[in-house]
Amino acid sequence: MNRFPLWKYLLILIITGLGLLYAAPNLYRPDPAVQVSGQSTALKIDQNVLTEVQKALDEAGIGYFGGEVQDKSVLVRLKSIEEQLPAKRAIQEFLGHGEYVVALNLAPTTPEWLQNLGASPMKLGLDLAGGVHFLMEVDTNSIVKTNMEGYVADVKSKLRAAKARYRSVDLRDDREIVARFRDEELRTLGLRTLRKEFPTLQFSEAGGGSNLEIRATLSEQEIKQLEDYAVTQNLTTLRNRVNELGVAEPIVQRQGRNRIVVELPGVQDTAEAKRIIGKTANLEYRMEAKSDTLVTSKEYFEFRDEQERAAYGGAWLERKIIISGERVTDARVGYDESGFPQVNITLDSRGGEMMHRATWKNVGRRMGTLFVESRFTPEKQLDAEGNEVIVQKRTDDKKIISLATVQSPLGRQFRTTGLGSPAEAQELALLLRSGALAAPMYFVEERVIGPSLGADNIKVGVTSVQIGLLAVVICMLVFYRVFGLAANIALATNLVLLVAVMSILGATLTLPGIAGMVLTIGMAVDANVLIFSRIREELRNGLPPQSAINAGFDNAYSAIVDANITTLIVAVILYAIGSGPVQGFAVTLSIGILTSMFSAIMGTRALINLFYGGRRVQKLWI
Repeated sequence: MNRFPLWKYLLILIITGLGLLYAAPNLYRPDPAVQVSGQSTALKIDQNVLTEVQKALDEAGIGYFGGEVQDKSVLVRLKSIEEQLPAKRAIQEFLGHGEYVVALNLAPTTPEWLQNLGASPMKLGLDLAGGVHFLMEVDTNSIVKTNMEGYVADVKSKLRAAKARYRSVDLRDDREIVARFRDEELRTLGLRTLRKEFPTLQFSEAGGGSNLEIRATLSEQEIKQLEDYAVTQNLTTLRNRVNELGVAEPIVQRQGRNRIVVELPGVQDTAEAKRIIGKTANLEYRMEAKSDTLVTSKEYFEFRDEQERAAYGGAWLERKIIISGERVTDARVGYDESGFPQVNITLDSRGGEMMHRATWKNVGRRMGTLFVESRFTPEKQLDAEGNEVIVQKRTDDKKIISLATVQSPLGRQFRTTGLGSPAEAQELALLLRSGALAAPMYFVEERVIGPSLGADNIKVGVTSVQIGLLAVVICMLVFYRVFGLAANIALATNLVLLVAVMSILGATLTLPGIAGMVLTIGMAVDANVLIFSRIREELRNGLPPQSAINAGFDNAYSAIVDANITTLIVAVILYAIGSGPVQGFAVTLSIGILTSMFSAIMGTRALINLFYGGRRVQKLWI
């Protein structure tokens, strides 16, 4: 009785060993560092760049060590975290142009043999690392309104083509198109035409007499698709924009139906963060210049794609702009009749007219799509009093992302073909949409957490875990003697497994996550208390020690599982509906529940079996 087969002991040892292995990187404290990379992937990052960075730090009197050239970046470790921001400013001023991105970073000190096994430390959340937190809400109603405004012009055009004479076509309440007719025959013709041409719209009849109406609205499914498009597009645009801030590991993620969370570790200047997040980028459509075009009427632009730039360099485009990106309302990937990828582009009504006028007489010529990105770079200037100040100078970077042949006159909707793969088509669609936000966004919440406060949070969090663990260990030893010792060993194993699983999953440790760890300690011991209390009851009922141990574990099993499953359900709900900090707590709690069940049910049982199993026992130290 109370013996485990050998395979169970081996399984517990293997799991515990792997836990120790993958939790070990968290013992190595990362070094504060600055990382320098290129704005463009074509920019060469080599030893010369590292030398320039080290020279900038030497002139600023900032201590550093361990400079290394990585894949498309250089990294220099600093002696203290307080020198990160001064080091970033010194490097930016020394390099003096906008070709480089200088990012604050935490360089891992994990031994190479652990890294080769895929072991890495947990990432620190904003409340522990310091930085800026924004919660923004996307105005999804505006994307629906813009889409409906485009439909108004199309409805008029189709009704005129079908000779269904109408009195007026207007947009009501930004979501409903109302077309008015004088008689029933014209309304019937108009309704038949519109249902054929616009399958995504829902139509109904209203009015009477000489004021007969057709009302058109978008289906709920189409509205949801538009809202999803707006939020997804804004996510893509924001990710592109925060890269310019020089943040090592920014978090830009969707929250709920129409909100976006932006967390920028290491950034302390909210004004700078807001400026970058709200920056503008654009698109321009121009015809390719003819060979006899005057130099004053054309411009040369490079391709944005690195391979095309290496192969062709660039192309000459006319200075005259057909339309700009403000006229693009949608760009989606599709496939032509032969199954090749293409990008379907939708313009607003005014943009459609301008595009048609420009292309109907230029069939056979190539049209270029320019991606225009505004950049702000620091520049030293003298103010009115002769003092040196740093100002942000704006420059527009224009590169060609598409150069395709016009096969027929284009209108509000057209397609771009000649793309090599679906991945290229998807990238082009994203670039076409990322010139501007798909819908306006509003700052709902903003927080700034200083690096010193983050360090204090880490200190307080670690102290709370240590105090909680010490108190539980002492109580278990006092109340349960040898059984308490087994519970404490299992508890330490539980913490190791919890940290290891979070590290393997790449989970981010936050202050609420540390609270989840403290709660996990209590829950893990709670399972052991249930088992030990049941063993005591069985002893009082007259069972011999070995039978009492066996009955205690078996009878407490169902209560432990039920209690942990109900808590796990709550943790899953918290993660599903909660925001970032609440989700961090829920993740830690969920993992802790699973590891505590393993350590309490299997770990403690294995230790008790080693202490008492297969022996003649007259008294239990419980």
